Amino acid sequence: MVPARLRGQQLAQDIFMTITEVVATIGGTITAMLALYGLDAWRREHTGRRQIELAEDTLALFYEARDVIADVRNPASYGYEHEGLTRGEHEADAEYEARKRASIVFTRLAKHSGVLSRLHAMRYRFMAQIGTSEAQPFEDLRKIVVEIQTAATMLSRLWAREHFRNNEAFEAHRAMVEKFEAIFGWGLPEQDPILPKVDKTISAIEATCRKVINGHGTLFGLLNARLKGSL
Repeated sequence: MVPARLRGQQLAQDIFMTITEVVATIGGTITAMLALYGLDAWRREHTGRRQIELAEDTLALFYEARDVIADVRNPASYGYEHEGLTRGEHEADAEYEARKRASIVFTRLAKHSGVLSRLHAMRYRFMAQIGTSEAQPFEDLRKIVVEIQTAATMLSRLWAREHFRNNEAFEAHRAMVEKFEAIFGWGLPEQDPILPKVDKTISAIEATCRKVINGHGTLFGLLNARLKGSL
């Protein structure tokens, strides 16, 4: 029969081993949880950095596009902008002159095609990393460019027209010319239909990109917000 003193020592050793095993298990679990938390934090921060870089590049490109649109709509034209434009065999003087004046839009857009192409390609990265609804300014800017192209195409025909059935037809024609000339960039500044759309588009993309650049949604932004809230 084992003495009571030895049985007590054995029991104490068993309890100690059990506690040691529990502590080791808990410690391992905590270590694993901390490792997972650290990995998740790194992933979030890495993703946030990529989003910030994309937002910065996007915003810079939109600023470039704003300058492109301003250049495309510049009322001044230069002789070299009409180089390569050939006159049709049966094209009247008025038709050729109208087409030549309108062609500067397409010449300038071709000159800046690199900016617009990069912007179009960036749209899909933006949708994937930041959000589909947040990418609406890309579509809005595309529509503005299409609107200017459409105005140029219409003016190449309207400017060439010289004969009208009556005064009402002439007034309707003049109203259309004024409408498309305003889009083209030849209207009064206070009646410019394009500039407010460009400003609205830039403001929308700025709001989204600034939010990303300032750290919202990243680990840094979260910790920074908590720190500010505790002050």
